[in-house]
Amino acid sequence: MNKSLKTVFCCQACGYQTPKWMGKCPDCGQWQTFVEEADKSKTVQRAVRGRGICKQEPVPINMVQVDDEERILSGIKEFDRVLGGGLVFGSVVLIGGDPGIGKSTLMLQALNGFAGLNRRVLYVSGEESVRQLMIRSKRLSITSSDLLVVSEVDIEAVIAMVESVKPDVLVIDSIQTMLNTDLSSAPGSVSQVRESTMRLMFMAKKTGVATFLVGHVTKDGAIAGPRLMEHMVDTVLYFEGDSNHVFRILRAVKNRYGSTNEIGVFEMKKDGLDEVANPSAVFLSERPENAPGSIVTASMEGTRPILVELQALASDTNFGTPRRTILGLDSNRVALLVAVMERKLGMHLMNRDIFMNVAGGVKVDEPAIDMGIIAAIASSFLDKPVRKGSLVLGEAGLTGEVRAISHIEARIAEAKKMGFLRCLVPESSLKRMSKIGDVELMGIKTVSETVNLLF
Repeated sequence: MNKSLKTVFCCQACGYQTPKWMGKCPDCGQWQTFVEEADKSKTVQRAVRGRGICKQEPVPINMVQVDDEERILSGIKEFDRVLGGGLVFGSVVLIGGDPGIGKSTLMLQALNGFAGLNRRVLYVSGEESVRQLMIRSKRLSITSSDLLVVSEVDIEAVIAMVESVKPDVLVIDSIQTMLNTDLSSAPGSVSQVRESTMRLMFMAKKTGVATFLVGHVTKDGAIAGPRLMEHMVDTVLYFEGDSNHVFRILRAVKNRYGSTNEIGVFEMKKDGLDEVANPSAVFLSERPENAPGSIVTASMEGTRPILVELQALASDTNFGTPRRTILGLDSNRVALLVAVMERKLGMHLMNRDIFMNVAGGVKVDEPAIDMGIIAAIASSFLDKPVRKGSLVLGEAGLTGEVRAISHIEARIAEAKKMGFLRCLVPESSLKRMSKIGDVELMGIKTVSETVNLLF
């Protein structure tokens, strides 16, 4: 490296910079992550000012002109729902997921949907050649002439291409492969990812091109690169699921133009991803009947209720410390509810191994399913199945009371549609709702009362 050029040491995990090398990053606590890079901050600042990005004049907010068509629809309802009703012009969307989960497949299918509605779209791949993209598109039956593909990693060339082609939607796959020649660090480093994201964000806001950035994830499940990248973009999506299962879940963790509670459910098939219009039927399709430890509850994912099966197994421990293995649920919440059961129900669970799972690989995290967790553990502990057609809802308090929950009518309506005719709901919520068809509604006030009604 040129000695006359000022250098800094940059943490490749969080982006922290220091003039001297350090073994441990004081910001994120990671070891051996500092890499020497050229300090190009002043050069980049001069370049940004030179491009006229800072020459905007402030205007009254009520005088801003907005087009009637504020969102672009892809035709994939699950995808559009997670985005908040469609893609906003000029927005920057970051989508991350495990390798092989289907991020590129989802992007190609979404672009095909945009192109089918007479939108000009551009797919920039830094990982595959144009020939490889053609092979993939044939498998997905994508043949639209409005979908342009190119293999490029130079960020300057990409921006020049956008100015020439003028697409409505742009996809960068992936942001970790983009290279800014003003920086001496390798592609994928914190500096390269940060500067490339900033250049693309400036371009999107200036031209109105809706931009998708596909990002890799670390072993901890977070999107690789500086945390600042998630703050710069408008929307952050995670494409989740086990590569050994056919179901994939698209979840929004940040969305400036919509709800962050919406999810989209997809099924991976040989010819691409198919949206699942009724996730409740899918998650309950293989539920065993009259099986101890199995209970159905209703979780709200944004504006849509989804019925999920909670499974529990309480068995004698062979070790001094009992195991607590929890999949798809908050382990701390489950430990809290086990303590409530120990104290209020007299069930000796502290010497039992407890295993819990949400069938279908979905993750559920809301207090409204507390009574479902308690019912599943109690069913396994007593070795008694819950009566067929029963659904349990409610939040449990530390004193053993059952508290009210939100969206109670939507949850019960979904349960009725799936054939559940007996619902145990909090007494306080029952007083505020009207009767729903032939569903038998039973009010519950305490944890002990719920267990007595179930068993």
